[in-house]
Amino acid sequence: MTVSCRVRCFVAALPVAAVAAGMVLAAPSAQADNRRLNESVYSNIFSAQSINGCTTDPKRDRRLDEAARRHTLDVRANRNINGDIGSDGSTPQDRANAAGFVGKVSETIAINPALAISGLEVLNQWWHNPVSRSIMQDCSNTAIGVWSENSLDRTVVVAVYGQPGTPG
Repeated sequence: MTVSCRVRCFVAALPVAAVAAGMVLAAPSAQADNRRLNESVYSNIFSAQSINGCTTDPKRDRRLDEAARRHTLDVRANRNINGDIGSDGSTPQDRANAAGFVGKVSETIAINPALAISGLEVLNQWWHNPVSRSIMQDCSNTAIGVWSENSLDRTVVVAVYGQPGTPG
């Protein structure tokens, strides 16, 4: 291949490369859709309460979803947070109150040092932890919020359990 042919081929390929680079740069960042995981976690909480003999079905509460979302994002972004207290010092009760929920709340957190986690893995973490299991199976917790978020090396699932109207 002659020098002039290499130059012409290179010049001809430039527009294609520019378009491809533009498509990559303009593409939205990948964001996992965790609705199915969140619903699976909620269903597992429902089942755990049923196994415990609870007669009132827990209901999803969007205010508690918001409280769970807030803490999930915080835990995912701050590696030193592995419990209920947020980087701003907030508690599960603080976050639920800020989301407009009136009542007592508690929280369970599952952290997996990987891109993903399954509903079964979440249930396994909570079921074999006596504190988490007692929260999950508490029949007084009739309002539930669930949120999950992923990064390449950390997946976080938070469930917030509420007792509507009960002073927190």
